[in-house]
Amino acid sequence: MGPEHSLITPLQFQLTLDRLAHQLVEEHGEFAESALIGIQPRGVHLASRLRDRIGRILGGKPPRFGELDITFFRDDFRRHDMPLQAAETNLDFTVEGLRIVLVDDVLFTGRTIRAAMDALLAHGRPSKIELAVLVDRRFRRELPIEPKYVGRSVDSLDSQRVQVVWSDMEGEDRVELINPTEDHG
Repeated sequence: MGPEHSLITPLQFQLTLDRLAHQLVEEHGEFAESALIGIQPRGVHLASRLRDRIGRILGGKPPRFGELDITFFRDDFRRHDMPLQAAETNLDFTVEGLRIVLVDDVLFTGRTIRAAMDALLAHGRPSKIELAVLVDRRFRRELPIEPKYVGRSVDSLDSQRVQVVWSDMEGEDRVELINPTEDHG
């Protein structure tokens, strides 16, 4: 085995995005009372892809879409030696009363999602918050947070890392499981 173990191949990646988009349309219809919000930085990539696919399913009408920075809502933001670089929050709509689907690439401990909910609530009170993730690492949750929409569930060791590779950033869409003891060249 090589240093990376494939969890989702490029073909499976595209099929998974299509499946998630169809599940979201099935649940939210035309998204009249709903919105997708990607968690900065990597959840934005997934949310953007889902927005585009949902728009095609709905005949060219994409759902409301936003980007949420959680930097200063994290419970560990004061523990870093270097100053943190915050990303942008881009919400050109009010979240008040909407069904919000928070989107992230990998769910592990749940702390990022908790921070995202805190950051989101600083912008208003949604009627409901749901979670969509590409990969759910099921057995390391530190908080009682569960996704409603899951691309793939993975059982992995704490020492392993799930890496989502995006074609627009790294050449090819795929997901890999990486062992820390392996040399990456």
